[in-house]
Amino acid sequence: MTHIIINGMVWNSEKMERYHFNQAELFSRLKLASAAYPILCNEYAEHQFMNMDLAHRYKAMAVNQYRNPFVVAQRSLLDDLRRGGYILYTRHGEATLGHDQPNLNFQDCMTQRNLSDEGRRQAIAYGDSIRRLRIPISLPVEASPFCRTIETAALAFGGENVQVDPNGYDIYRLSSGSLSPREQSNILNKLLTVLEKQPPQGSNQIIISHSFPPGVGLGQIPNLGTVVVKPNGLGNGYNLIDRISLEELEGQ
Repeated sequence: MTHIIINGMVWNSEKMERYHFNQAELFSRLKLASAAYPILCNEYAEHQFMNMDLAHRYKAMAVNQYRNPFVVAQRSLLDDLRRGGYILYTRHGEATLGHDQPNLNFQDCMTQRNLSDEGRRQAIAYGDSIRRLRIPISLPVEASPFCRTIETAALAFGGENVQVDPNGYDIYRLSSGSLSPREQSNILNKLLTVLEKQPPQGSNQIIISHSFPPGVGLGQIPNLGTVVVKPNGLGNGYNLIDRISLEELEGQ
């Protein structure tokens, strides 16, 4: 069993697991209590996720039959996803270098950054992994109105199974650096409503969208990285459960 020394005291992995679970519960209560203040609410949500992640890692370390201490947590999460009830918020695949044009037009992909060949491979691999792992999803999947997000969703799940969500543009705007605190707060409030909504029973909702600035919303997300969210119903907030890279998903 793993032992850790903190301030001269010996803590084993089970004790560290309990500590971080308790901290996650504390930040969950603080998050719900601060629902009227989106920026503070998201800060508490980040702390909740961090402590839940650490708790799962220490729990895995306590199981000696696995050489990789993270396998147990990943298998437990996969079982939960197969039962449904989660939102999988996923960033689009790798895009070409450069910037979206000042004359950005959602109907004209030439004014946008689009998927690279690697991004298209990633999108196909993502959909294949979801099906191979038998993770049930609710159709249609939702995609931000950009060409790169719609193409990611279409390559993964078929163009007929994609529904454009205009709110994705607001998520994109969070990274512009030009929003006022009020504008950012309004966007995060709308995001909160989206992430509170529970999917149909026995399935998971997939949203293909954009990354966030550091410390805002769901934080930074790699290409085809997924943030697993547990919605608690409208008005009841949500829990950040885990973050999964495409490589981890493919390796399951």
